[in-house]
Amino acid sequence: MLHGTRKVQPARTPRVSVIVPTYNRAAEIGRCLESLVKQTIADFEVIVCDDGSTDGTADVVTTFRDRLDLTFHWSENFGGPARPRNLGLELARGDYVAFLDSDDWWTPHKLARSLQRLETGADVVYHDLYRVHSVQQRLYWRRVRTRRLVAPVFRDLLQGGNAVPNSSVVVRRELMRKISGFSEDRTLIAWEDYDAWLRLSRLTDRFERLRMPLGYYWEGGNNISSPLRLLANLERFRELYGAADFPGGQMPSWYDYSMGLAYYQLGAHADALAHLRRALSGHLPIRQLAKAWRTAMLSSLHSSAGRR
Repeated sequence: MLHGTRKVQPARTPRVSVIVPTYNRAAEIGRCLESLVKQTIADFEVIVCDDGSTDGTADVVTTFRDRLDLTFHWSENFGGPARPRNLGLELARGDYVAFLDSDDWWTPHKLARSLQRLETGADVVYHDLYRVHSVQQRLYWRRVRTRRLVAPVFRDLLQGGNAVPNSSVVVRRELMRKISGFSEDRTLIAWEDYDAWLRLSRLTDRFERLRMPLGYYWEGGNNISSPLRLLANLERFRELYGAADFPGGQMPSWYDYSMGLAYYQLGAHADALAHLRRALSGHLPIRQLAKAWRTAMLSSLHSSAGRR
């Protein structure tokens, strides 16, 4: 069952289609859409794909129909953002598609600066996002940090982990359609974006990082990630990419680091310690190195206490 409403379309096809998946975000989506009203360019459409909200999200979205070239679709709940994003890709009319989660938001120059790079040769652009943990926050210093990807980008993403936050990405629509959008594999929920960038990087190395943070990432609650989900994501990643792309089955340090943190959060200290030791024997970024040592020491203490 699918319900949709759309504002009367302008004659000109927009350059960018902004795809906003949402589920029960009535309290946050207004902030997201307001940031789109404030963009310094107007040549874009907004496609809000609602994954079965029951909290009045549609009522909030409707208030923006006279301020944005806006499409709204409600469909039965899938349980993750992949299907709503794919619906948005089917509806998109722009040459480029931008992805924005409904609890995140952008700075006013986000689309203009992204288009500058795309129209001079990039296929995918992305950037850092400021981390936001409360509605009262006014100073932003912590970031979801990206890194510059080097060719071959597929290998860089595999070895270094995901460097591309979903709510920062603008990409050529034709490339997203060539990879058939986001995987709807339920074991990839919360990681379907990383999988999509890996598949995109088999088609192009023209990923470009914008130096300035041009958006905000909401950490204030209701995120879909959890230690158990992370473990499922990591196991599925190994199934998809491990055997063929990592000779001898030796996974990169970031993989064992992530496994170690997830097991630690679940209280499985022996498993956490084993993975963190493997991670520390490889190459971790400075920001992860200290946390890996600290968590490994705590895991060791817990494991020792458990054996007494």
